[in-house]
Amino acid sequence: MMIMISMMRMIRILTAALLAATVCSAATAQSGAVAPADNLSARDHPLDDGTRIDLTWDLSPDDKPLTDDQVEANASAEPQAIVVKPVSHYKLLRSSELNGKYVAVGQAVVDKWIYKTRVMTFTFEKLERGEDYFFKVVAVGSDGAESAKAGPVGPVRPVRQWFDGHPALTRGGGNPLRVGGRFWMMVITVTLCGAVIFWIDRARRGKPVRVRKIAGLEAVEEAVGRATEMGRSVLFIPGIQDMNEIQTIAGMIVLARVAKTAAEYDAKVEVPTAWALVMATARETVQAAFLEAGRPEAYNEDLIYYVTNEQFGYVAYLQGMMVREKPAACFYMGSFYAESLILAETGNSIGAIQIAGTANPAQLPFFVAACDYTLIGEEFFAASAYLSGSPEQLGSLKGQDLGKVVVAIGLLFGVLFVTLATLTGSETFEQIANFIKEYVTA
Repeated sequence: MMIMISMMRMIRILTAALLAATVCSAATAQSGAVAPADNLSARDHPLDDGTRIDLTWDLSPDDKPLTDDQVEANASAEPQAIVVKPVSHYKLLRSSELNGKYVAVGQAVVDKWIYKTRVMTFTFEKLERGEDYFFKVVAVGSDGAESAKAGPVGPVRPVRQWFDGHPALTRGGGNPLRVGGRFWMMVITVTLCGAVIFWIDRARRGKPVRVRKIAGLEAVEEAVGRATEMGRSVLFIPGIQDMNEIQTIAGMIVLARVAKTAAEYDAKVEVPTAWALVMATARETVQAAFLEAGRPEAYNEDLIYYVTNEQFGYVAYLQGMMVREKPAACFYMGSFYAESLILAETGNSIGAIQIAGTANPAQLPFFVAACDYTLIGEEFFAASAYLSGSPEQLGSLKGQDLGKVVVAIGLLFGVLFVTLATLTGSETFEQIANFIKEYVTA
């Protein structure tokens, strides 16, 4: 009897052990074939607007990169023979309560340089300022099986900082240059604004501010003088766009110089326009120029008139007028399109001296080929500073030149480091190139 009781107890113990083993096996299968992440932590993102939280964790012990031999073998292997990483990615879970429902809100994929430190960082964005958040992380195997959950961690509350620099963490120390996009934008902005202020102050104190001579603007006096000697008019065409076009505004600045020179030389300036507002602006500009030259009585507003805002109707009038009246000097300053070649060739056929300026790249070749002088792109916009000699405009022009130098240097270094990273395979060069691309030139 005692023997039977002992056997029954032994059977119960074996059954319980078998059941426990089965439960453990099922739990292991549920948790997946990969080990979970470790040392999960969360903190408020520094130097931001209070909408970001940084999550950091150690990689799963099973998360290992492919070797160079495996990568090379995968390049030529059949699809079924390709070797994959044990851990595909990390699933990120978030909740507003410690024991509440955790919702998958994203996933993080490991970059190759993170394997050196084996510390992963992910930044959650667009969070509610002042709200508490809790987080968990799950390692997902290449077969889709999930590990046990790391965490929860929290509560963490995003807080607005005094400066929204939006610095990115170093992703485990892999790229220490990543210190924030807006921070670098602030540095560049302060540098450029400081340069503008410096040059304006220098010009105001009477110190020389050298600006490269622009041949087309230097030739204004020559062109108007020629018209005076020949007893013919000066034709000024301010483009075919309205006053909301910046090129039309730049053309008005050049018109002021042409009109003032014409008043001094007693030459006739004719300005046919394609828009009523351009006509009104041109009249005010020319009248002010004649007044500045000391000859307000010589101003004739009838020489500044509206034709039509229909493109080729306007051009047909200009072409006919140029052939009939044969102006000695033609200025084309503004925004032009298909009519640029028609005007320039007509002016060339009547023997007029022609000076053109536009920022439309497609039209520049026609002006360069048919005109005596052409203001190319930025030269056209720099005309105001060049003609006026104003300290504010000259200082701004010099400060902008510094900005162009900074951008050019950034582009050159970016190309250099991308090339070096491609040729050498160096991760350092690649990180520097990414930094320049993401935070400096962007």
